[in-house]
Amino acid sequence: MIGYLITHVTTYTYTEPVSLCQNVARLIPRDCITQSCERSSLAIIPEPAVIDQTIDVFGNPVTYFSIQEPHRALRIEATHEVTLTDRNNPDAALTAPWESVLDQVRRYRGEPWLLAAQFLFNSRYVLAAPEYAEYARSSFPAGRPILEAAFDLTRRIFGDFAYDPRATTVATPTRDVFRTRRGVCQDFAHFQLSCLRSLGIPARYVSGYLSTRPAPGQARLTGADASHAWVSVFCGDDGWIDLDPTNNQYPGDRHIVLAWGRDYDDVSPVKGVILGGGQHKIAVSVDARAVGDDSAN
Repeated sequence: MIGYLITHVTTYTYTEPVSLCQNVARLIPRDCITQSCERSSLAIIPEPAVIDQTIDVFGNPVTYFSIQEPHRALRIEATHEVTLTDRNNPDAALTAPWESVLDQVRRYRGEPWLLAAQFLFNSRYVLAAPEYAEYARSSFPAGRPILEAAFDLTRRIFGDFAYDPRATTVATPTRDVFRTRRGVCQDFAHFQLSCLRSLGIPARYVSGYLSTRPAPGQARLTGADASHAWVSVFCGDDGWIDLDPTNNQYPGDRHIVLAWGRDYDDVSPVKGVILGGGQHKIAVSVDARAVGDDSAN
């Protein structure tokens, strides 16, 4: 078990005054089997005239807020205390054959299977296609255990794709990422989801934080941590298992879940509409500090 103190600051600045903005924020870490959000707060400047919190269709905490006074900047500071527990993943070689999981999802065998089926369909950033199925197929020979096959796909993406933050934007289509073999965590997650769903396997997009730890003898840099994205694949009776194609690993005690959905569009940390504003710039900083970590001092 390990605890984290997380600070996530998002700042928008505008060239012209904004007279009204309506926003949706997914900045409160969700509770799930592997983690508990002990405390969470949002500080928003200017102060919203209207603010409301609810839970979306995927079970993620959502905050709606409206600012109804002229402003040239918007600052949202989210602060959390989160506790992570051991994930206890199953032995990949002992999970069910991937075809049997696919078949049982099609039969909607009970509530977990029915809920998993919603992560089979196309979404804004994840579209099934024959070329994605073809890429994935060598990891999924007949009868192979589903988690073993899914992790092999994770390994291949890690080896075949280069991490390059200059290669893509939020709007870059997955087909371009596949063609150039370059991108960032969001791109690799969308590509792996496209591969899995093209084979008929339910898989969901997970957003969160990856806590980075300094090398021995080096100071920990505040803000060095970042928003991160990975995938979760449905493994039948073994449930949902997370995979990180950016780092070729099973997420562990450094991966903090914020939200999950079909793709990035379902879990974007902040999005909304504004009246006015002209051009805008956005700055984001994240600090995820293990409780008791004094290495930044």
